[in-house]
Amino acid sequence: MNSNGKNPVFWISAFVITFIVICGASDPKGFAKLAEMVFSFTTNAFGWFYLIAVIFFVIFCFYLAIGKYGKVRLGQQDERPKYSYFTWIGMLFSAGFGVGLVFWGVAEPMTHFSTPPLGFEIQGGSEEAARTAMRYSFFHWGIHQWSVFTVVGLVMAYFQYKKGRGALISSTMTLNKPQKKATWKTTVNTLAVIATVMGVATSLGMGILQINGGLNYMYDVPQNAAIQLAITGIMLVLYLISSTTGLDRGIKYLSNVNLIVALALMIFVLFLGPTVFIFESFTLGVGDYVQKFIQMSFYMTPYEGGSWVKDWTIFYWAWVIAWSPFVGSFVARISRGRTIREMVFGVLIVPPFIAMVWISVFGGAALHMDMFNNVPLAGAVNDDVTSALFATLEQFPFATLLSSLSIFLISVFLVTSADSATFVLGMMTSKGSMNPPLATKIVWGTLIAAISVVLIISSGLQGLQTASLTAALPFAIIMIMMCVNMFTSLRRDHQAEVRAREQAIFNVTSEQMATTRDE
Repeated sequence: MNSNGKNPVFWISAFVITFIVICGASDPKGFAKLAEMVFSFTTNAFGWFYLIAVIFFVIFCFYLAIGKYGKVRLGQQDERPKYSYFTWIGMLFSAGFGVGLVFWGVAEPMTHFSTPPLGFEIQGGSEEAARTAMRYSFFHWGIHQWSVFTVVGLVMAYFQYKKGRGALISSTMTLNKPQKKATWKTTVNTLAVIATVMGVATSLGMGILQINGGLNYMYDVPQNAAIQLAITGIMLVLYLISSTTGLDRGIKYLSNVNLIVALALMIFVLFLGPTVFIFESFTLGVGDYVQKFIQMSFYMTPYEGGSWVKDWTIFYWAWVIAWSPFVGSFVARISRGRTIREMVFGVLIVPPFIAMVWISVFGGAALHMDMFNNVPLAGAVNDDVTSALFATLEQFPFATLLSSLSIFLISVFLVTSADSATFVLGMMTSKGSMNPPLATKIVWGTLIAAISVVLIISSGLQGLQTASLTAALPFAIIMIMMCVNMFTSLRRDHQAEVRAREQAIFNVTSEQMATTRDE
C-alpha cells in the first residue's frame, strides 16, 4: 500500500479541488459569474483547437488499427484478454458515458428539433429540423467522442503493459532533461487528476439533476438544493461501498446489470413505440452521419456568429477530454491482452453504434410523438431538460414502471462511474498502485460529490459544463504529446524488428554460403 504522505500529486490536486469547493460554497453567485467568464473566454479563444484536436485523435486511432501496428498486443505476445467481450463492453459503458447518454438520449434530439443549429437555415419543428437533430446527436455521441477515450486508453495500455511503465499519465511521456523529470511528472499527473474530477463531477451532477427531475415528474418531489443534496449523499454512500469490493466484483457485476437493464428498456420502447419509424430514422441518420462526417467535424460559425457550436460540439469535446484521463486509465486497465486493432475497433465502433441505436429508439420515439401524435415533448424538454426521458416514457404502457426502471438505471450508472473514478483517482494519486488505499478512494469520492453539489447549487447545468470545459484545455495538449510518444515508440520498435529480421536472414545466408564453400 502506497502512502500519500510524500506524494505531491495527491496533496496539490486535493488542495485545488477543496479550494474550488470552498469558494463555490461560500460565494455561489460570484463563483457562477467567474465560471461564466472563463467559459466564454475558453470557447471563444480555443474552440477551434478542440475541433482540430479531436479529428486528429480519430485519424490517429484508425491509422494505428488499419496499418502495420494493428497486430501489436497490449501486453506479452501470449497474453489474452481477461474479460469477455460482453463484460468488456458493459464496463466501457458504465465507466464511459452511460449517464450522459441516458440524460441526453431524448433531450438532445428534441432540443435540436426545436432549435436547429445556426447557419443551416432550418425552421424549428420541421421535418428537416428533425433530420438534422438526429444527425448531430449521432455525431456528438459517435466516433469522435470515443476516439478521445480510445487514445488515452491505448497509449496508457501500450506503455504500461508493453513497455512495463507505471499506470500513470506521466508514464506515457518522455523528457530529455532528468533534472526536470519529477516536476514534469507531478504537473502532468496533477492536471490529469483535476481534469478527471471535473469531468466526473459534470456527469455525476447531470445524473443527480435527472434523478431529481424524474422524481419531480413522477411523484411531485420538489426540485431544489435539499433534494439534490440528499440524492448526492445516497449516491456517495453507494459508490463508496461499491469501491470496497474491487474491480472484479462491484464494477464488473454492476456493469453487466447496467447493460442488461439498458438493453431491456431499449427493446421495450423499440417494439411498443413507432418501430418502423425508429428503424427508418436510424438508417437515414447513419447515412447522414457518414455523408456529413467531415463537414460536422470542422463546422464553426465565424461569419454567422452565435454560440450553438460552443454550447454543443465544443462542450462535448471538452467534456470527454476532461473525462479521458479517468476513462482512458480504466479502459487500459480492462483491455490488457488485446491487440491495438481489437481495442480500437472494439472501443471506437461498438459503443458509438449502441449509442446511435439508443438515440434512435428514445429520441426517435419522442420525435414521432411530437410530429405525428401532437404530444408537445419539445416544449416539455425546453421547460425542463432533466425530465425529457420521463416525459417520453409517460406516453407508453407501464409508464411508472419504465420511469422507475430508468431512475434505477441512472443510479447504477452513477454508482459505477463514480466507483470507477474513485479507483482511477486513487491509482493516479498513489503512484500508480493497482490497489490504491481505501482512504484515498474515500477522499476522492467525497470531493467528487462535493464539487458536483457546489456546481449544481451555484450555476446548475451551465456550471457543470463550464467546469469540464476549462479543465480540458491543458489536457488536450498533453493528449497530443501522448500520441506523438506512442507513434515514435512503435516506429522505433518496428525498425528494430526489421533490422533483427534482416540480420537473421543475413546470418542464415552467410551460414549457407559457408557450408557450400566447405562442401
